[in-house]
Amino acid sequence: MERDKRNDLSSSRKRSFTFGAYGSVDRFTCGDETRTESAESNILDILDSPDSERKPFLSASSSSQRDTELFEIIEKLQGSRIDEQRCEFPLPLKSQFSTLGGDLPLVLPSKLGGYWIDPPLEKPVDYHHSFTAVDPSLGPLVLSVCLEDEENKLRVILRMKECSLHGVFSVSLFPNIPSAVELAKMLCDRVTVSNFDVVCYLKAPELITAFDEHRVSPNFKFGILWQKDGQFTEEDILSNNEETEEFKEFLSILGDTIQLQGFTGFRGGLDVCHGQTGNEAVFTSFQGRQIMFHVATKLPFTDGDPQQLQRKRHIGNDIVALVYQEGRPPFLSDVVKSHFLHCFLVVRRIQTGEEKGETSYQVSVTAREDVPPFGPALPDPPIFAERSLLRDFLLTKLINAEISCYKAQQFSRLELRTRSSLLESLQAELSTRSQCMMGHPSLSGVSSSEGARGASEGSGGFIENFKRAIRVRSHSFESLGVPRKIGGSAAQKSKTEKDGDSDKSPGLLPALSDSLCTTELRDQASPQEVT
Repeated sequence: MERDKRNDLSSSRKRSFTFGAYGSVDRFTCGDETRTESAESNILDILDSPDSERKPFLSASSSSQRDTELFEIIEKLQGSRIDEQRCEFPLPLKSQFSTLGGDLPLVLPSKLGGYWIDPPLEKPVDYHHSFTAVDPSLGPLVLSVCLEDEENKLRVILRMKECSLHGVFSVSLFPNIPSAVELAKMLCDRVTVSNFDVVCYLKAPELITAFDEHRVSPNFKFGILWQKDGQFTEEDILSNNEETEEFKEFLSILGDTIQLQGFTGFRGGLDVCHGQTGNEAVFTSFQGRQIMFHVATKLPFTDGDPQQLQRKRHIGNDIVALVYQEGRPPFLSDVVKSHFLHCFLVVRRIQTGEEKGETSYQVSVTAREDVPPFGPALPDPPIFAERSLLRDFLLTKLINAEISCYKAQQFSRLELRTRSSLLESLQAELSTRSQCMMGHPSLSGVSSSEGARGASEGSGGFIENFKRAIRVRSHSFESLGVPRKIGGSAAQKSKTEKDGDSDKSPGLLPALSDSLCTTELRDQASPQEVT
């Protein structure tokens, strides 16, 4: 009866095929139990074997040994199955997400790659195009255009001798794609050229960026004069040699006293190697800008020289200077003779309060007539009791004063002359390099400004370099034994093979990219006032 019941149970087993994370597993299911096929077969072979094949139970010890072997087989099969399911889990993602700001995207790319994401996480690249021309009345022109796909706008910069004009136009304003001339005339109606030449020089972005940033500098240098009571002349002020504690305290408000020997920051024209401009100076950093102060008392003092040229050659070449007064001597605006000094900030220490026991600082500003006003505005009354407020005001005022002085007549003429020269050189360089790259016959022999590197790339422009690369490729096939079809006489064949042997440089071909005629577009580069 028991054997018939066991046979019925064996025949009622249901077979299923389950797909797991590690491939397909063939299983037998019986009730709530799930076991592998190999385990079932081994156990059933033992339990369902006929009586004739069974060994007789000789004793209780043999039966116990048989049970022990059965459980060992089951444990071994289960252990191997568990080992197959083991895997290394990735590191927790919480630490990765904590470094991401804002809203998290739906999908993050794998570090190992191999997946694409739609829509892409990064914004599409906006390509920039540049053009050059020489206007009969305006002179050299450099135009940069950028199409911003997301906002459907055109961003345009027109560089002229006087200034750089910037504009943003909606694409919907144009029924057709506008030309470079149309865009230039929208920014400046004085443009009279009929066409612009496309810039296709690979290093055009670097040249244009250098031009845009020729006036942008994060560093400033200012002079500091110490005026004692009874001093009204330039010689008297520059002859002060020793510093009082009151003057040292004021210098500590502006910045730190540093040793010039081995100084690695912005030195402002001071000698940091041989000590020819003194041993110490005052230096500070303010809103990402480095500021070096030319303190008159820290510059070299020359006995017998009433003009103190060693000091004036630094302070006299500054554009803005700060005057600290001890006592109550007035400062004359033109007391220091200099073609560069255009603005002075004068600070005096005073006593305030009911009993006049509190120390405060009174500030006044003077500048030449052609220097436009600049901020921040002086408070009413112009007195500062807190050192931190005085420091922020003075440093901000000094930086804005120098930027405003650039608009004075003398500096604006120098700026116009420098800008005109740089723009003319930029336009000529871009035009020449572009024509050379396109294989203009008259410029095929133009030597590269990069010296040996340019010579290794070859001359003759893009077309000639492309032909050279094709010849090199044909020569490579010949060296591999691949036949090449050549028409014409044997002399032509010999000439072709000679050319292939002599020109083995691939030229500019590997360096080409989709952004061949693009350039980085930047706003007009001019110093920005500090707010």
